[in-house]
Amino acid sequence: MATLSASPSPNPNPNFRSPTDQTDHDPESLPHMELHPSSDQDPTPNSNPNFHAVLPTPPEAIAPAAAAAPSLLHISFNQDHGCFAAGIDHGFRIYNCDPFREIFRRDFDRGGGIGVVEMLFRCNILALVGGGPDPQYPPNKVMIWDDHQSRCIGELSFRSEVRSVRLRRDRIVVVLEQKIFVYNFADLKLLHQIETIANPKGLCAVSQGVGSLVLVCPGLQKGQVRVEHYASKRTKFIMAHDSRIVCFALSLDGQLLATASSKGTLVRIFNTVDGSLLQEVRRGADRAEIYSLAFSSNAQWLAVSSDKGTVHVFSLKINGGSPGVLPKYFSSEWSVAQFRLVEGSQYIVAFGHQKNTVVILGIDGSFYRCQFDPVNGGEMTQLEYHNFLKPEAAF
Repeated sequence: MATLSASPSPNPNPNFRSPTDQTDHDPESLPHMELHPSSDQDPTPNSNPNFHAVLPTPPEAIAPAAAAAPSLLHISFNQDHGCFAAGIDHGFRIYNCDPFREIFRRDFDRGGGIGVVEMLFRCNILALVGGGPDPQYPPNKVMIWDDHQSRCIGELSFRSEVRSVRLRRDRIVVVLEQKIFVYNFADLKLLHQIETIANPKGLCAVSQGVGSLVLVCPGLQKGQVRVEHYASKRTKFIMAHDSRIVCFALSLDGQLLATASSKGTLVRIFNTVDGSLLQEVRRGADRAEIYSLAFSSNAQWLAVSSDKGTVHVFSLKINGGSPGVLPKYFSSEWSVAQFRLVEGSQYIVAFGHQKNTVVILGIDGSFYRCQFDPVNGGEMTQLEYHNFLKPEAAF
């Protein structure tokens, strides 16, 4: 799942100190877990879609008087790409993609910076991490927010800053600089710990299809990814690139993995079960920083965004995404469709719910919905544009 952070510095807030890395490996450094005391609270997510109604603003969350556009700290899609979340310098906002509209916002009057907002499909549970120069919560804590109650119902504390969070209906995955923790959602019980190479971007992907969890994270050496198949209790290491891994994405069922390195010229697609290379596609000839990768729901297409200002869509020739039927390896292929953006700005991309559409989000607050021609390819057609940070975008 694609995410963008506007703050690349390891510790954006000098008031919160990051302990040394080795404390994460001590027995005493296991995360502290705490459910806020209340006998009638249950951290189990509510799968009933209920993000459609704008909920009343709690007393402690008062909108700031200034109407200026907020500073964007984080953007990410939810698991089915139907919504996206924005963490800002005084709260967070949730938006629907198609049709585009703001669903609700939470503005905090005391500090309020949110550096990570992780949705769980469209249910009322979110994971929040403080961020920015004046964070709402310490950046070493994951806060479990229940928007029905407009407050946090649980928290996970760590000895170092949280880089990212991934949610499933049955799991919470917390990513630190060199360690990943996997929890059971219902009781916050720690199930698994994984050590990784330095991972400042918090790279991690989890499958979202019905069935067992597949988790992908960096391995312990440059260019390596680790795939955890929890159903079969198997771990697969894949040497995906010679250079450092900067981005990857899983297909919905966790069977396919797309990876990109710091060179940014090639994207490789692997079978997660046996680690075999299925296809290689070429973004361009020049080096680029890949910001996001996304599979379409049927794994027929792959979208790529980079700092070159172009979103590419590639055709995947993997027999509908079925693993096990391995085509002969063929030379890298160029994209079939493109959409031009501002070069140098950061964008993340996902496929829309309407056929052959792509949704693009920018760290500048831009929202694009585009359509591509699956037969003739070429330049995509822009269907929609909004700036979701502007006050008039709220309704």
